[in-house]
Amino acid sequence: MKIVIFVAAFLVAIGILVAVHEFGHYSVAKKLGFKVLRFSIGFGKPLAMYVGRDADRTEYCLAAIPLGGYVKLLDEREGEVAAEELHRSFTRRPVLQRIAVLLAGPAMNLIFASLLYAILAMVGSQVIKPLVGQVRQGSPAAVAGLQRGDEIVAVGERRVDDLESLQIALIRQVSDDGVVPLHLRRAGGDRLLTLRVTGDRRELTEPGRLLPGLGFDVATWTAKTSIQDVPADSAGARAGFEAGDRVIAVDGEPVLNMTDFQSLVMDAPGRDISVEVERAGRRLRIVAAVPPVLDQGRTIGRLGITLQEGARAWPPGSVLTRRDGPVAALGAGVRKTWDMSSLTVEMLWRMLTGQVSAKNISGPISIAEFAGISAALGLTAFLGFLAIISVSLGVLNLMPVPLLDGGQVVYQLVEAVKGSPLSERAQNFGQQVGIALLVVLMSLAFYNDISRHMN
Repeated sequence: MKIVIFVAAFLVAIGILVAVHEFGHYSVAKKLGFKVLRFSIGFGKPLAMYVGRDADRTEYCLAAIPLGGYVKLLDEREGEVAAEELHRSFTRRPVLQRIAVLLAGPAMNLIFASLLYAILAMVGSQVIKPLVGQVRQGSPAAVAGLQRGDEIVAVGERRVDDLESLQIALIRQVSDDGVVPLHLRRAGGDRLLTLRVTGDRRELTEPGRLLPGLGFDVATWTAKTSIQDVPADSAGARAGFEAGDRVIAVDGEPVLNMTDFQSLVMDAPGRDISVEVERAGRRLRIVAAVPPVLDQGRTIGRLGITLQEGARAWPPGSVLTRRDGPVAALGAGVRKTWDMSSLTVEMLWRMLTGQVSAKNISGPISIAEFAGISAALGLTAFLGFLAIISVSLGVLNLMPVPLLDGGQVVYQLVEAVKGSPLSERAQNFGQQVGIALLVVLMSLAFYNDISRHMN
């Protein structure tokens, strides 16, 4: 059932985003007088087709392979064009108009993302304030002097006011030079600390590694954490844990919730941890040897026990509700799209220069999982997912790579400068380079998807 939900959500998301992108090309081409032959969602054999009643008789198709789409324009390079329609052929239109058509697809994706972010801002959402929770002993955060309860108000010159903006600012600093200035609000006054990453910075840019690698968590909920089941052959059973034990602390660090305990165990592969538990009203200390296991390409600790969590209670002031009016929401949507677009470009560049891990590239399997999870969480989560992917689609299509819109724009600019189109040989070479780059990119994305599931 889960697979069906993931696939269905993925197809709906791809269908919406492709339709938005291709509508950008289509609408501007129609407006500027290009002849549109076909508007297709999907590739391959048409499953359904409607022929427009206008003079152009444009075909609107839903095709068999739902992983993209296209707008086919009248083009004498692809077949004979009647003399009376030559002026409507793509190659005969002014260069600036051709560029406008090419840019309209990515632009529509970015406009769509702005509208989605604006809708989410009007609906309102709960965000987590960047309050420091647990700080790991000996970690870069501990060495810098970070303490539980500190509120992070800025990272370098970038102001942060929620968990998302904190993570974005941190990954930018970590992938840059590893020196992270933190502006804090602490009881007794404001502080400035400098967190330094001396190890492999690129490893911290892998999914899920940033905050654990820096050595601190954001303050979160508190909840009674108990052991539900202890399999007989597990490391937990060998250590002496029993079902019903309530976990109090690990190595002297209070355990706030189930996630907190899991994180402490995961960070202790191959070593002993001292766990304080409450059993039948008595406090006990259990020393547990945590065996190392390989999970998604990295070594973590695991006890093999099942946990359960009681009612959650959030620290006062740690969760904020944001809601904007229509005008403010529209501005927030545009700013959010700009921020996410610039972040995407920056991270792509840093992947090329080796500063950011290429494991951040996700393929269709991971995207389908994210689509399914967001759909299961509700409409607002799914809209947020659509906005993120729409930004990525818009930015990636602007890259100056042949086969993408950005690469075609480069061809038009070269023609404008030299006064004539690139030779057919040069264009064919560019297409081959573009295909090779996309094959490499897709291969890497599939490799990342598969490795996440195989490890």
